[in-house]
Amino acid sequence: MRQPIPLKQRPLDVVILVFFFINILCITYIVDFEQIANPEPVVPGNSPSSYPLWPPSALVNLVHWWGNNFDPVLLARPAWWKATIWIDALLFGPFYLIAIYAFIKGKEWIRLPSIIYSSVLWTNVTIILSEEIWGSHASPQLGIVLLANAPWFIFPVFIIARMWKTDHPFTSEKTTTPGGD
Repeated sequence: MRQPIPLKQRPLDVVILVFFFINILCITYIVDFEQIANPEPVVPGNSPSSYPLWPPSALVNLVHWWGNNFDPVLLARPAWWKATIWIDALLFGPFYLIAIYAFIKGKEWIRLPSIIYSSVLWTNVTIILSEEIWGSHASPQLGIVLLANAPWFIFPVFIIARMWKTDHPFTSEKTTTPGGD
């Protein structure tokens, strides 16, 4: 019989949860959604002529500022880039919500989905960083872009390592006391 390990005794899982919260609250449905709401390439230096209902205009301007100064592929929006954005919105977004619940509650069925998610995310980020380094939309500020993207390159490896080492990442064997149950 197994017993849950309380979240407060799983500090590495708290770090993973922070990563999931940042993704769901900031990246997937703000940064990425801006690119779904405005799918056409953006001329560097130009402000949008109109803004979508979501995200707020200040956040759209922030995304465009980042693209103008550090990340030109974000403004160019080639087809392969749009595909990664849609994967994030349609697959990763719901995954984050489910994973947040599962990690907090210690639901071990999230183990395999976490490994699959991490594998896909690591692949996407490798492709994106390859463009940032060697592509036609290479970053003029590569060091900053690599630093900004490092969590999305490191966390998948970290999550796979966390989920791979045991079939039971959130529970332990129930100990019985002599003469007890």
